[in-house]
Amino acid sequence: MKNISKYTALMAAMSISLLTACKKDYLNTTPTNLISNESIFADSALTEAYVVGRYIGVTLTSENTGPSFQRGFDSPFMSSATDESIHTQDAGSNLLQQGIQTPDNESWMGNFWIRGYRSIREVNYALANIDAVPMSTYTKNRLKAELHFIRAYRYHDLLRTYGDVPLVGDKVWGLDDRNFDPLYVRSPVQDVIKYAVSELDLAIQGLKGINLAEGRASMPAAMALKARLLLYSASPLYTGGANDPTKWTAASAAAKAVMDLNSFSLYSNYRNEFLINKTSEDIYERVYSSTGGHSALELTNGPNGYNGWGGNTPLQNFIDAFETKDGKTITDPSSGYNPQDPYTNRDPRLAATVLYNGHPYRGRNVETFVPGGLDSKDGIGAWNTTHSGYYLLKYMDESLNAGDQNNLYKDQTQTQPFKYIRYAEVLLNFAEAQNEAVGPDNSVYSALNQIRARVGMPPVTPGLSQSAMRDKIRNERQVELCFEDHRFYDVRRWKIANVTENVPAYGILPTKNANGTITYTKFIALTNRHFEDKNYWMPIPQSEILASGGKLKQNPGY
Repeated sequence: MKNISKYTALMAAMSISLLTACKKDYLNTTPTNLISNESIFADSALTEAYVVGRYIGVTLTSENTGPSFQRGFDSPFMSSATDESIHTQDAGSNLLQQGIQTPDNESWMGNFWIRGYRSIREVNYALANIDAVPMSTYTKNRLKAELHFIRAYRYHDLLRTYGDVPLVGDKVWGLDDRNFDPLYVRSPVQDVIKYAVSELDLAIQGLKGINLAEGRASMPAAMALKARLLLYSASPLYTGGANDPTKWTAASAAAKAVMDLNSFSLYSNYRNEFLINKTSEDIYERVYSSTGGHSALELTNGPNGYNGWGGNTPLQNFIDAFETKDGKTITDPSSGYNPQDPYTNRDPRLAATVLYNGHPYRGRNVETFVPGGLDSKDGIGAWNTTHSGYYLLKYMDESLNAGDQNNLYKDQTQTQPFKYIRYAEVLLNFAEAQNEAVGPDNSVYSALNQIRARVGMPPVTPGLSQSAMRDKIRNERQVELCFEDHRFYDVRRWKIANVTENVPAYGILPTKNANGTITYTKFIALTNRHFEDKNYWMPIPQSEILASGGKLKQNPGY
């Protein structure tokens, strides 16, 4: 099974025009460094390379090394537009934290529209030409299925970011076309989900027997993405607040279908799950070449005392979501939580995710205390010191060189994959949908308890009400799926962002006393954090509104 990285060099040379060539003779010259459209679909190897390139070909992100789906390891992470983290250098994240994005200034989020529709156009082009390619029926059907998966994923990115979006169908527009009005008609979000699910059904049929493909679509990946989309379809933001049990039942059944494959299980080591690929838990992931750096994670997110740049620094809001080891919230008086010894007796996922004062890392303990802490503002370079008192540990590989500030990719050969879909999410999707459909039955408890048992957390307290179980599931998603691009969309689809995103962005200041003890003081790490109802959807880029001559309608409030 071919790895995406094997096609990178070829795709770099395949700068393909998808429009009709100019007919004037003096311009009708074939460049020697490009592969023509006709050549691509006359050669089965080039056709497969073109299809595989649709996973990585669109690089209209803040960093052209970032994943083509979602944002992944692009800096800043999506987490830094939520209550999970803030970015040390801002890099456009504060604009989103403060809710002041506009159609002509929305930081990196506008890229979802641009790269989404460009990719859909490329997929449509391939589907329009692939039947003429001389190749086996098996290979052709697989490539078609992958194209349907990619198209569904692009609509998944678009709909959960903008809501109602245009459905462009299979048409490929060229220079001879004059009517582009279908590109400007926004379909209701439920119709877009229905279309994306139908695309995934085609992918599932065409990918039967393909259960794990490095960086490429598989049958379980299509099934799991379908389950996610159906979960979104049932959620309050997508139903206008109405509760439709049939939608929750459909989402539950779709997740259960993935579980019933018996092809996946939770990987035993939560910390290492994010450092290696092809674990028992991985359903769909972005893999990277071992011969070239990608996002220099250790350098861009490491503590300043290790010559790191700080990067995406977790917030106290997020830290407070972790229970104590006995399964109690830190606000429970019986939990034993001590705010002056805040990291003792906590859910083990906290220590596997966050670097805090006193956390062992690369041969010493992290020092975010003042005065004098090596990883505080008194350490190396105040410009890259955490603004929250924390640093990221999830995804960080201590076996790799931390990097060289004068050479971004020196010794940076990270191969940490970005996990788009893993089995833990499927279990959480099932638990949420099943709880909303029928209440907290035994299957809901079983799904949650599997996730908790993996890290040594006790089972969920039996006898919870549906509402209490809902809160438990949401908290479990917050800590289990952190920094995986879920939180931004979760709080919106639940219609709770007006609460979670209007809480100040808190940090922690450890102060070292004369006797060597540490006093922890909570403080506001980012001022003016703000969320309005219009922010449930992002604005469509103003450039797209103008290009349509005003036919494409903007989201309300912008």
